[in-house]
Parts: sequence; C-alpha cells; structure tokens
Amino acid sequence: MTPEYIPRIADILLKESLASSGAVLIEGPKWCGKTWTAKHAAKSVLYLQDPDKTSSYLQIADTKPSLLLKGETPRLLDEWQMAPVLWDAVRFTVDQRQKTGQFILTGSASPQDNLVQHTGTGRISRIFMRPMSLFESGESNGTVSLSSLFAREPNIDSISSLSIEDLAAAITRGGWPASVTGPEETAFKRAIDYSEAVINHDISKVDGVEKNPARVRSLLRSLARNTASMATITTIKNDMALDEAGLSEKTISGYLSALKRIFVIEDQPAWSPALLSRTAIRTSAKRHFIDPSIAAAVLRATPKRLLEDFNTFGILFESLCIRDLRIYASLLDGEIFHYHDRNDLEADAIIQLHDGRWGAVEIKLGSRSIDEAANNLHKLKNKIDTGKMQEPSFLLVLTGGEFAYRRDDGVYIVPIGCLKP
Repeated sequence: MTPEYIPRIADILLKESLASSGAVLIEGPKWCGKTWTAKHAAKSVLYLQDPDKTSSYLQIADTKPSLLLKGETPRLLDEWQMAPVLWDAVRFTVDQRQKTGQFILTGSASPQDNLVQHTGTGRISRIFMRPMSLFESGESNGTVSLSSLFAREPNIDSISSLSIEDLAAAITRGGWPASVTGPEETAFKRAIDYSEAVINHDISKVDGVEKNPARVRSLLRSLARNTASMATITTIKNDMALDEAGLSEKTISGYLSALKRIFVIEDQPAWSPALLSRTAIRTSAKRHFIDPSIAAAVLRATPKRLLEDFNTFGILFESLCIRDLRIYASLLDGEIFHYHDRNDLEADAIIQLHDGRWGAVEIKLGSRSIDEAANNLHKLKNKIDTGKMQEPSFLLVLTGGEFAYRRDDGVYIVPIGCLKP
C-alpha cells in the first residue's frame, strides 16, 4: 500500500514557484521527502536513479538530452545532478517554450560549479527543503504562528502537549518522513543508518575524492559536540584529537565543503544590525546539522541518554528549534541568523524577513533561565539604532515547556510544541 502523503510547507513554496518560473529546483538532504513533494505536483516523472534505466538515461543525456524532457508538465527530473547537462537543457527549453511550470528538478547534492554553463537565473527558481518540522509531523499544535508574531498580535494563550520525553524522542528520531510515519522503535536506527551512509559513501561520492571513514566519523562527532557553537576549524581539529583521528585544517575544510554539498550541515550565519554604539560583533557562523538526529546518531545519544545528560539535550534542542524556525521562516520570505557581540550578549536566533522586519529569539529547554533570556533580549533591543532599521516585531523565548503566554515586559514565551509558520 502506498503511504498517504503528508502535506509539507514546501508544497506552498513549490506551487508559488511553479506559477512564476519555468522550472523549479528542490534541493535538500536525502530522505527529507523532496521526491514525494515533487511527485505530488508533477504530471510526469523521470527517475535517473532507476537501476534498470540509469545507464540508458545517461547515454541519452550525453547525446540528446532534450529527449529526457519530453512528457506532460510539470515534468519531474529526480536527482538531476546525475546528468548535469540536464540543467542547461531545461534552461534552454524553458526559454523556447516561454511558459511557467514546465519542470521540477530535485537534487540531494550540489554538482561542481563547472558542470553547468548557466545559473538558470530568471528561468529556474530554487527551493531548499529540510526534514519535517514538528508542525508538519503533527507534534506541534500550531496554536502560535510566527506570522502573527510579526503582525504584532498581542494575545497568546496556549498549551503544548509535548513532554520532555517527547522532545528527546523527536530529536533522536529527526524529521525524516519515513521515521515520522514509521515505528518508534526503529526511528533511532534510521538516523544511525543515515549517518553511516554519509560516513561510508555519500561524502566521497559527491566529489569523487575518497575519504577515510574513520576520520569522517571523527569529524561528525566533533561537529556534534560543537553543535550550536561558533567552533572554528582549529577548535574542531583539536577536538578531533580526542578520537585520535587528526586531520589538517585544509583537509577539514575540504570535508566540511563536501558535507555542505550533500546538505548534511547547514551553518547559521551571524547577524550584522545597525547599532547605536560601536560594538564588535562576532561574525563566525554557528555549527548545525540539517537535522539534530544526525548529531544524536553519531554520538549514539538515545532518548534515555539525553534525559540523563541535559547539557547535550539542551544543545540538540536548540538545533531542533533552529531547524523548525528555518522551515517556518522560509514561508515568510525570511532567514535565520544569530547575534553575539564582544560583551557576550547574544541571541540564539534572529529571524529577519526580506521586508526589513525582524524578531529576536532565545532558546531554552527549561524554564529556569527564562528571566535571564528575556532580559538579554531587551538589552539587544536597546542596542539597535532604530533610525536605521526597524524595531523588533517581537522578542521571544522559545522553550521546551508547556505554556505559551506574553510576559508583562512584552516578551513572548512559546513552547516549540505550539509554534507554526
């Protein structure tokens, strides 16, 4: 029986992009549901990974790629990067047809830059798809919307049904659709299988450069230990020495580049606002995996172990929240940054929309640090030069707790189990 399709936030983005562009590229990690989402909108499909047909498809791509584009539109070209010539073929065909919604391309790896001749600007729009958020998986009740916070709607009164145990399970399971819909007892094993595929196969395949699995494993473990931090390559190199699998900084940089190309890691860039006074802002990005389950898997951090180690739990909870905020912000035409200055004033997330609106977020698993987090958010607000940029639309403490409400000082307290776009 074919499993029932679970609606995704990317469905909305894909529909909008097909209405305005000749072709749409959906990029993202393996197993995140790109093909299912694309198939849901497509009228015909070309599976380049079909083992019975891959060889003939690649031969056709080398001789007459336009043959592979024939079919009812929108036509899905799944894992197009296996035949990079299809990119230029799609771009050319879109130019010739002068119609929107002709093709959907999906890819779980970025091809090398020199393999396509044109960027596709004006013809091919891009969507980045991540694993499922808690709202998409049905675990967040969606009673507080990010869009309402940006609209400055003051009334928030809600309760999350997610327990600490539920959050630990959600982190280790991840947002992979097969794990969300599959048996709970196999979810953590799926995340381990994913990380093992990256270690032993995917990271070497993406650029054709063979990489030592033991050293890849050591790097992933270091990245997991440094999740949600601004760890430098030097820090990672020194940390990897704990596993006795040393690499040069140049080699680490190459490995990180490969991990980015297969969408395993996704750094969180620093925010550079207009400030009232000169304050040095740290410009390093924060380290994150595309999904917190990868960090949990390489550390073998089961739900039980997370509940016994709240330091690791808190770090991976922040990564879970950043994943969901990124997904929700994508629907609002926004991006996620972080703020950290020389005085160690920080905000775990800055949600900035392209129309100039922004909100500051602190992430706290428990309730003990909420007062401190709220005070820090006000300190950041008071540093902003509102003559050059807008005041924040909201100040938010995102928690693993139960209750959503608005404090007397205007700071919103919202459980991740209540949030939606």
